[in-house]
Amino acid sequence: MQLRTGYVEAVATAEHRRGRGIAGAVLAEVERLVTGGFELGALSASEEGAALYTARSWTRWSGPIAALTPGGVVDCPGELVFARRTPHTPRRVDSSAPLVCDWRRGDLW
Repeated sequence: MQLRTGYVEAVATAEHRRGRGIAGAVLAEVERLVTGGFELGALSASEEGAALYTARSWTRWSGPIAALTPGGVVDCPGELVFARRTPHTPRRVDSSAPLVCDWRRGDLW
């Protein structure tokens, strides 16, 4: 199943600015955009960032993670990927199923 997915990338707050609600404010706008225009939101998180996403109702994708590259499907074990359902997410989406992103330059996830 293909889903129109809003992929969130490179969310970070300078260490000396953390704890002031900056990331939450940025994510509130990201979530508004994802909810309004996509069937699913997805992001790859660091161990440090995982608690922030969990607190904002993003859920860890428990299934296998991969990327569709010009050379074929490449498994991405160890990626910490979170997803956010939207009102447009089909009910049959199963977070234990494989999740494969399209290739792009840079990090696969």
